[in-house]
Amino acid sequence: MSGHHSTLSDRDREFTEFVAARQQHLRRIAYAVCGDWNRAEDVLQTALTKLYVAWPRLRRDGREEAYVRRIMVRADIDEHRRAWRRRETHGLDGRDAVERQGLPLEERSELFDALQGLPVMQRKCVLLRHWLGLSVEETAQDLGISTGTVKSHTSRGVTALKADLTRT
Repeated sequence: MSGHHSTLSDRDREFTEFVAARQQHLRRIAYAVCGDWNRAEDVLQTALTKLYVAWPRLRRDGREEAYVRRIMVRADIDEHRRAWRRRETHGLDGRDAVERQGLPLEERSELFDALQGLPVMQRKCVLLRHWLGLSVEETAQDLGISTGTVKSHTSRGVTALKADLTRT
């Protein structure tokens, strides 16, 4: 194999290190956003490809993770608009994928099932605000909606989750 140009190899090395360090975390976010491991993998790969292209600019600003998160959330919104569900997970695929990603099954079960029952924008607001700990402003920016819309979606989503999780 021939050697890369030095700046390209630095870029590749930095990008590879970032992905290696953050991939499991990003995959969990993708799954939480999509509710489906197959779609989560697709969305994550799309986001990482776009990140690679934008890497030199983003790396200088330290915004690489926010960029990936934003792409994943938007890609999933676009996917929902295009087609409700093109494919279902069959058999044990979902369970196997959860175990492979190191996400405990009990963590996935009740809360994740309840999250998937929320309308898509409520789910994204709740995830970004409460699971990722973003501010109202950051969530609004990530989703391309107003701060007031973030607050109302988050409030309705949390209320619905509480009702769903306390139902016996």
